[in-house]
Amino acid sequence: MLLAIIIIVVVLTIFVIYPLLSTRDEDKSVLPVDVTPAADLKRRRMVVYENLRDLEFEYKARKLASKDYEALRDSYKAEAARLMVASQELEHSTAEDRFIEREVATRRERMRDKIAESYACKKCGFNNPIPVKFCGNCGTPISDAKAKSSDE
Repeated sequence: MLLAIIIIVVVLTIFVIYPLLSTRDEDKSVLPVDVTPAADLKRRRMVVYENLRDLEFEYKARKLASKDYEALRDSYKAEAARLMVASQELEHSTAEDRFIEREVATRRERMRDKIAESYACKKCGFNNPIPVKFCGNCGTPISDAKAKSSDE
């Protein structure tokens, strides 16, 4: 009996401590974010629909007064209508508009890559959050590292 309790305690301890000690691959831990206008409008519409559904539930559960329910419902419906109109306008956008949106997204991605590279420590290679003046790992001044690399 004592052996079974010890085994259960060890297994539970490993189960709890393992996630804290394991190293995560950064690429796998970060979900890709779709930042296109169409995806943003769809996400916002889904939030409004979820809010309407929750509002209906709250009203049926008698947690809201009729006036409050009607005011919130009208507000949510107006927001949903605005988002639907914006989605339709986006669907009927011209090829030029889609090209511009793709170019903007590409350039933002390139700028994000440049910014991330420019704040990597030249001495130890640590990727610092931006903006920083000193490396968070070794303390080397980041601005001096940039100045030295631009002089070369």
